[in-house]
Amino acid sequence: MKYRLRVNGGTRDVDVPRGTQLLEVLRDDLGLTGARYGCGRGQCGACFVLADSGRGPRAVASCLMAVDQAATVEITTVEGLAHDSELHPVQEAFAAGDAMQCGYCTSGMVISAVALLASSPKPSDAEIRDALAPNLCRCGVYTRAIRAVKRAAG
Repeated sequence: MKYRLRVNGGTRDVDVPRGTQLLEVLRDDLGLTGARYGCGRGQCGACFVLADSGRGPRAVASCLMAVDQAATVEITTVEGLAHDSELHPVQEAFAAGDAMQCGYCTSGMVISAVALLASSPKPSDAEIRDALAPNLCRCGVYTRAIRAVKRAAG
């Protein structure tokens, strides 16, 4: 089936079977590899993207969202956060605070942080921890990630 997706501020047409995972479409059809395969069950955060249906962006697992669902919302991937040559403030804060090690989980954490700051510009430590909780990091950069979110909110 043909779908018109709103991704990273533009529209992209794809022709894929109904029910295809958004993650697969992003990576294989659109070449946007920032969202990563992880658990395939929405439990690790590696595949998170922002989905906005007009009520503000929320972090969603693209491995659980079908392309037909994605066609009804605006999708922003980690690649779509930067504008021109300027990183998004959360991306800058993660880089400045060395809030990454292997980098596999970083894009999902950044997406979660952007969604949090969109709804709560000055979050408490507990809000930050709750927002990042779905993002699993094998390298254990949680403390640096929390500092990075505080820095971006600062």
